[in-house]
Amino acid sequence: MTDILLITGLSGAGRSEAAGVLEDLGWYVVDNLPITLLDKIVELAGGTRSSIPRLALVSGRQHLELLGKFLSLRADGHHVRMLFLEASTPALIRRYNTERRPHPLAEEAGSVAEAVEMERQILEPLRAAADLVIDSSLLNVHQLKATLVGAFSDGATTGMQMVVLSFGFKQGLPLDVDIVMDVRFLPNPHWVEELRPQSGKDAPVRDYVLGDPAAADFVDRFEGLLATLVPQYAAEGKSYLTVAIGCTGGRHRSVAITEELACRLRDRGLPARAAHRDLNHG
Repeated sequence: MTDILLITGLSGAGRSEAAGVLEDLGWYVVDNLPITLLDKIVELAGGTRSSIPRLALVSGRQHLELLGKFLSLRADGHHVRMLFLEASTPALIRRYNTERRPHPLAEEAGSVAEAVEMERQILEPLRAAADLVIDSSLLNVHQLKATLVGAFSDGATTGMQMVVLSFGFKQGLPLDVDIVMDVRFLPNPHWVEELRPQSGKDAPVRDYVLGDPAAADFVDRFEGLLATLVPQYAAEGKSYLTVAIGCTGGRHRSVAITEELACRLRDRGLPARAAHRDLNHG
């Protein structure tokens, strides 16, 4: 069965960027799809001669029609999910001012701010129905890509998807996560000269971080907690679970802990993948 992803959200929040990332990950992407063609595209993708296991459909303005089609596809037994991209009004205003292009609702509103808020209200039913909401307010293109890769890289079509995401507090707290843990209590490899240029994915840094008794105790306890929580989330029908692990810059401690935790969870049979938002910015 074809894995279908509907991508929608606020104008300027990253729909086009998301489409590009998914295309790089091997998804067949159709951008600005007319809703009237959605059923036909799904039919062709799911045909016996089709070679499209993963189909991503990006929709813009036909909001109510999209919600109806989304619910209809689910009722017909298709494996379909919805990704909703949003951002704060100040962030969207900055983007429109930088790019010097009009908001799609500019003619109906008196200002960019009013247009953004108007669209936010129109899209609220879609946001409420979405399986995954990503707030791109504090994300640059690299961070948005890391978030999307973490969520969609393996193409899993069943069960809950789980991402363990490292980040740096100095780059901003992730806004679209379910659980946040702070590992800044651990000794920082940044202050060890020979470790500073490396990352938590390198063995010397990993050994330095995980060799601390406090780190070992933290990972043991948090792994056990997640092993208890994840099946409960899945039983409630949650499609995505994002666990964020933060340190100061997002390059050393959080990366090492994230890699270790994701590995342990996979050993338990849980669908955990590691992603690193700030690995190249810490």
